[in-house]
Amino acid sequence: MISVDKDTFESEVLQAEGYVLVDYWSDGCEPCKALMPDIMELKEQYGDKIKFTKLNTTQARRLAIKEKVLGLPTIAIYNNGAKVDELTKDDATRTNIESMIKKYL
Repeated sequence: MISVDKDTFESEVLQAEGYVLVDYWSDGCEPCKALMPDIMELKEQYGDKIKFTKLNTTQARRLAIKEKVLGLPTIAIYNNGAKVDELTKDDATRTNIESMIKKYL
């Protein structure tokens, strides 16, 4: 899983070709930490078809606001640099995330 920050987000996500999943999380977000193992398992399953990245919003607040991330955890899918889908807070479950990934494969 690629950790992105405000300096690498553009090149790794917005300029990437194809689908990129971004896991928006923060140090103080316990639901985010609880979701991490599920995201890692999904990466093992689908990582050959979709690029998996994560962004710690604690260190990139402006970027998170610019990307309209209003709650955590937020899992977003981008295609060729445009956000096409996202799940936030209680909707960000392993089942829902996997369904969202499958929509774009």
